[in-house]
Amino acid sequence: MTDKNLIEAAWENRELINDAATQKAIENVVELLDKGALRVAEPEGDKWLVNDWIKKAVILYFPLQKMETIEVGPLEFHDKIKLKSGYADLGVRVVPHAIARYGSFVNRGVVMMPSYINIGAYVDSGTMVDTWATVGSCAQVGKNVHLSGGVGIGGVLEPIQAAPVIIEDDAFIGSRCILVEGVHIGKEAVLGANVTLTASSKIIDVTGKEPVIYKGYVPPSSVVIPGSYPKEFAAGTYNVPCALIIGVRKESTNKKTSLNNALRENNVSV
Repeated sequence: MTDKNLIEAAWENRELINDAATQKAIENVVELLDKGALRVAEPEGDKWLVNDWIKKAVILYFPLQKMETIEVGPLEFHDKIKLKSGYADLGVRVVPHAIARYGSFVNRGVVMMPSYINIGAYVDSGTMVDTWATVGSCAQVGKNVHLSGGVGIGGVLEPIQAAPVIIEDDAFIGSRCILVEGVHIGKEAVLGANVTLTASSKIIDVTGKEPVIYKGYVPPSSVVIPGSYPKEFAAGTYNVPCALIIGVRKESTNKKTSLNNALRENNVSV
């Protein structure tokens, strides 16, 4: 049986997790996640495919592991999952106290300021994970993305069918943004500070004569800021949060210049 078949069988019958072949399959999958050879979600044409069976492998991996003390210099941790290692060979810059768990993939050229990357996450080359940013389990972060200080990228292991947070190449995520519940950020999008998005958040394009509403998806090259809109409740009308698309990051200049122009022209705080 393939690793996938063994994992699917163990998911339906948890007694199979005691089988040596099943345990080896689970460990193989987590090792391949750590190396970037497998991904929880991957692009397939214009869409993203979520590999549910890989998420199942990550969940099944936890009961196979025992709690142990991990010592890093004067620091001590007590956990089931070991820390990622070998950063020099990987070509990754890691500033104390940055941590990535084993089973996450961090590609060459990534810079980790004091930050956290959880198991199952994928962070591609050239990305900056800035101070106190967190990349949750199974989140997918593209190339040359900037996760500014304090950004919170939510993790998703269960429910199994739920999509992870996806941030495509060259996006800029401003300080203290929160992205959860399978939110999908398109290529080269710019999110200003404090934008909070869930799968049900309204993302309203206000650049035209009529608003265009998205949910859970920011189109490529969009410039986004926090906003609010009135909503009727039994107790009265109150403003609830949303996000506003107020412009487009221009393609006429290189990405760095385009980013600066987008922020300057639209008065976006980062």
